[in-house]
Amino acid sequence: MQSTRLEHDFLGERAIPDDVYYGIQTLRALENFNITGIPLHAEPLFVEALAHVKKAAALANRDLGVLDPALADYIARACDRVAAGTLNTHFPTDMIQGGAGTSVNMNANEVIANVALELMGKRKGDYDFCHPNNHVNCSQSTNDAYPTAFRIALNKKLVGYRKALELLADAFAQKGEEFRNVLKMGRTQLQDAVPMSMGDEFHAFATNLREELLRIDDSRTLIREINMGATAIGTRVNAPTGYAELVTEHLRTITGLDLVLAGDLIEATYDTGAYVQLSGVLKRTAVKLSKICNDLRLLSSGPRAGFFEINLPPLQPGSSIMPGKVNPVVPEVVNQTAFYVIGADLTVTMAAEAGQLQLNVMEPVISFALFTSISYLTRACHTLCDKCVVGITANAERAEQLVRNSVGIVTQLNPILGYEATAEIAKEALRTGKSVYDIAVVERRLLTQAKWEEVFTFENLIRPHFIQ
Repeated sequence: MQSTRLEHDFLGERAIPDDVYYGIQTLRALENFNITGIPLHAEPLFVEALAHVKKAAALANRDLGVLDPALADYIARACDRVAAGTLNTHFPTDMIQGGAGTSVNMNANEVIANVALELMGKRKGDYDFCHPNNHVNCSQSTNDAYPTAFRIALNKKLVGYRKALELLADAFAQKGEEFRNVLKMGRTQLQDAVPMSMGDEFHAFATNLREELLRIDDSRTLIREINMGATAIGTRVNAPTGYAELVTEHLRTITGLDLVLAGDLIEATYDTGAYVQLSGVLKRTAVKLSKICNDLRLLSSGPRAGFFEINLPPLQPGSSIMPGKVNPVVPEVVNQTAFYVIGADLTVTMAAEAGQLQLNVMEPVISFALFTSISYLTRACHTLCDKCVVGITANAERAEQLVRNSVGIVTQLNPILGYEATAEIAKEALRTGKSVYDIAVVERRLLTQAKWEEVFTFENLIRPHFIQ
């Protein structure tokens, strides 16, 4: 029979398994919130950040004479154990919950209190010596501890996402160099436009994604602002004088982040604008990634009845009924990831709008939406890079053939023959199936062979210069 300990809160008394470090309020959260099935410990950076917040609070309270130095030291050591990740399974609360994150905050308070008690040689639940609320949560509220930990975790999580996006952009840039001398047809509205280099097309993909690195950096700057010390609504109730500034300084040291205490703690306690902006950045990148994946699917379409200008790495059979079919499964899965992120952005928008007066109680769903979006985009970038982009090859002969047979090359003759004459050539080419060369040079003799060769050199087609 499993041994238990009795814990109580103002709702009553409950038996807690003796082998867990969390307590009664975490148990109630497990009973009340079974929404996503995704526990808090699925975001280890969030657990680590909670431990950092609690340690900084203990050190600040010690420095200000609010906590006994020996007790503060036990709490700090317990926080170090939690931050190391060895106790993550003791953070089982669901990512989406009522109570503005109180269950998450109390989960951290209870685990840290019981670890500290163990370090003291006391039994779990012996809260006279180290209490989750009185000591671990001293000078704090869920309303400043939760968002501060959330922002710290977001900052660190964005580092990994930024690196994944940068690696993907670099992979596209490398393909741009590899394909720099591959001639292909550019297209607008899915119609033939003018010739270009496939290398330039892939370089543009890289540039398009590298723009997002700057947006990530901007967003990280916004979420460096914290409201630690605001306590319940921003008035600093129950926090000693100087605590907010001191705990922020300790947090800067512990996390290595350049955290900034908000100038208006009442505004900062309810404001979720930074999350809206970050979510918008994630959505913007998702839209760009999805567009690029659409292009990769189009460019590889075929192999005989499509563009077939590039080959994507064949990863698995594409059909249960059509032999020989290989589908662009990686771009497809990245498309779907992008759709999720775009939807999550609406969730963040609605949750941010739903705040009332001095607190936004919807922050748990904001955290869930942002954490999952960043995780999924990070994995999508790695997947697209490693399983698709680095293995793309060009069908150079096919791409050039499409250019040579295209009516779109007539645009190159505009400066020489004028729009009306070139439009007539295009019209006849489309009607008869004849080439632009045959009509302009052989039949109508509108320009010489020498001028044709000057205009339609390989170099001038992919890197055009003005010729009259």
